[in-house]
Amino acid sequence: MTESRAVPEVDRVAAARRAVERRRARASLKRDLTMRVVTPQAVLARAVADADSVEGSMRITDFLLALPAIGAGKRDRILDELHISPVKRLGGLGVRQRGVLARWLNGRFPLLEPRGARSRLLVLAGPTAVGKGTVAAYIRENHPEIHLSVSATTRPPRPGEVDGVHYYFVDDTEFDRLIAEGELLEYAVVHNRSRYGTPRAPIDAALAEGKTVLLEIDLQGARQVRRAEPSATLIFLLPPSWDELVQRLVGRGTEEAEERARRLRTAKVELAAQNEFDHLIVNEDVAAAAAEVVELSSSSAR
Repeated sequence: MTESRAVPEVDRVAAARRAVERRRARASLKRDLTMRVVTPQAVLARAVADADSVEGSMRITDFLLALPAIGAGKRDRILDELHISPVKRLGGLGVRQRGVLARWLNGRFPLLEPRGARSRLLVLAGPTAVGKGTVAAYIRENHPEIHLSVSATTRPPRPGEVDGVHYYFVDDTEFDRLIAEGELLEYAVVHNRSRYGTPRAPIDAALAEGKTVLLEIDLQGARQVRRAEPSATLIFLLPPSWDELVQRLVGRGTEEAEERARRLRTAKVELAAQNEFDHLIVNEDVAAAAAEVVELSSSSAR
């Protein structure tokens, strides 16, 4: 008679820990899909490449529910139309099922198609706390050949910020004058509080000298620049994950709880607009993200 062996306690604890980590990873991935930090096409591709990955282990029902504007009723209709069983996991889909799901995703969530034309006017935007300023500062310090535009703002300076270097800090009267005299390329009210704008003269002067100019601005400003200068190259900076974006906002400790909540609501809206941009860059590492921006500037100069 063969005796059954008891599973060692240490193995049970390790297995339970791995299961918890797996559930947390899937929950994080669902948030990334909902907040549009990652495209559903990218998740499907990772699931197909590795069925044992977090993406591969996600149930098709959870995947669809995580997508924007998909509820339980619509999810069930989609699965019925695509002839995919609700018990399937992404990594377990057959070739036909992968194909029909990929086509449905491309129709519902069209992917960004980068424009072929390049410009010496680069616009860097993205959601709050994604690190636009940090990436821009890295470029300022390490790539002096790129002219970094300095914005004007009515908000007070944060610790360490220098007037004329990080921003031009002005009062409302001066900001009104800049608008009235047409001295701003773009301007907007950000987070329903402070105003930001880009002085036009330094940009025109730098472009006239043949330099590449980088604007680090918000979504509203990027849209205005696109209307004023349709040839501008728009770059959208993404966080590695939604959880990381929240952590960065909380970690910098410059806003109260109410202000953080307001900024996160704004971030959701900003992330939904990423397909308006020509290029997407994930800011997981500042130096690497800056290098990608610089590469775009080098390409535009050729």
